Amino acid sequence: MKRIFLILLAALVCMGVEARPKKKKSLIEELPQMEIQEVTSAYKAPKREFRGVWMHTIYNNVYPTLSSDEWKEYIRKQLDEYQKLGINVIIFQVRPEADAFYESEYEPWSRFLTGEQGKSPDPFFDPLHFMTEECHKRHMELHAWVNPYRANANKTKNRLVWHHIYYEKRYMFFSYGNQLMFNPGVPDSRAHIVKVISDIVKRYDIDGIHMDDYFYPYPIQGLKLPDNDTFKKYGLNKGYEQGEIERWRRDNVNLLVKELSDTIKAIKPYVKFGVSPFGIYRNKQQDETGSETNGLSNYDNLYADTQLWANNGWVDYIIPQLYWEVGHPAANYTTLFNWWKENKAPDVQMYIGQDVSRSQDQIAKKLNPTRVAENISGNCFWSGDMLLANKNEYKDSLQTAYFKHHAIAPNYPKLSHTAPVKPENVRLELMGSEPKLCWDADKTPKQADKAWYYIVYAIDYKSSVIDQYDPTKIIYVGSETEYTFPEDMNPLHYKYIVTAVNRMQNESEASQVCRYNED
Repeated sequence: MKRIFLILLAALVCMGVEARPKKKKSLIEELPQMEIQEVTSAYKAPKREFRGVWMHTIYNNVYPTLSSDEWKEYIRKQLDEYQKLGINVIIFQVRPEADAFYESEYEPWSRFLTGEQGKSPDPFFDPLHFMTEECHKRHMELHAWVNPYRANANKTKNRLVWHHIYYEKRYMFFSYGNQLMFNPGVPDSRAHIVKVISDIVKRYDIDGIHMDDYFYPYPIQGLKLPDNDTFKKYGLNKGYEQGEIERWRRDNVNLLVKELSDTIKAIKPYVKFGVSPFGIYRNKQQDETGSETNGLSNYDNLYADTQLWANNGWVDYIIPQLYWEVGHPAANYTTLFNWWKENKAPDVQMYIGQDVSRSQDQIAKKLNPTRVAENISGNCFWSGDMLLANKNEYKDSLQTAYFKHHAIAPNYPKLSHTAPVKPENVRLELMGSEPKLCWDADKTPKQADKAWYYIVYAIDYKSSVIDQYDPTKIIYVGSETEYTFPEDMNPLHYKYIVTAVNRMQNESEASQVCRYNED
């Protein structure tokens, strides 16, 4: 009651009751839409920024020890921490080695979930469905992370379940070191991978499909890839020359990426397709257009021509894994950052992959450049578990110095440019026990127009500019069509606009301005 009295008292003072006793008072004034204007000055905290984490499941030793309910609670707590930090994209590993963190008719349940490959959760639940729902409740995107070729990361230690596709179609696989892999040169391998991923896209309400850096296996010194017979059967017969096995390998991966891109977009055009390659595309000693580095490369060692994929628009975003330190002698982070920045494809979003464990004392050196580079729109952190561990207060530094204000995840105009209808009838309701800002949602939205969440901006009452592009003015992000003011905030000191954001992260026009009218 004391708070309401103070608000009403402030209102009476602003209205000047003695001077204008007969004039009708209004708490709302709708100003022309043209008052809202974009300010082009750069903010230290960007309005849009990719803030992602990789949540790995391979070799996760915690999951198999948990019951279904315990697993859900464990994940909820992690997602709550990510949300509090400001993370807006979760990249969750659902296919670590030709297995599944979801119910699949094509591949067995993952041993990294229940401790035994082929064993379903008991009591039953679907982790991918659960993750998708929980992320969306928190207005975070969920990207399903799949490893395309790996079938067994450790053949010596782990045996595949009897109904694994390997036992039915061994010709689709080869062994390399201690790994079992789909042979990228066998067309049936590609067909199976495409079938598995298209099944995920069809059945789950995901926001993206994500692949990491594992294509052809990382080379083992002194050990050649066992695919000469495959090359003779499928390569030479297609017109490749005897010395072109490396080009053939790259083309095998190109075919998979192109087919996946086409398949995903044919099923759900709005689902993003992204890749996070190894941080060196090519070294300058291999190609004069490469980076001044000296290490393994995507193109020459993993047979992944990520620049071709980006330049052809087969992927929607790319996250190079720049895990080295600033000043590293063989692969300097700064050198690689500048190379990727300068070689970004025009229509593909680029974010930077950060290794938390190797960035403990270099957070400013690594993140500051991403804030000023015009064509780089954020970061993704490996790993999520390491981030939450907060070693050397890395997470705390990230939250206080970089993620203090809310950021919307980047949108993808080439996939969808449709925005929701702006909220209407924004109004202050100050007479109840808790002062609120309320608004009306679009009552008959099309699916593409449907609001996923709303954003409330509070601008100083005396300000002549209402800037929808300044994240420091955001006071609310949520699904409700009302915002209850905290006790330490006087609603009369601000004017407000509200916007709606859909699942493609497209933001509506701002509502009419709502403010207290002292006249």
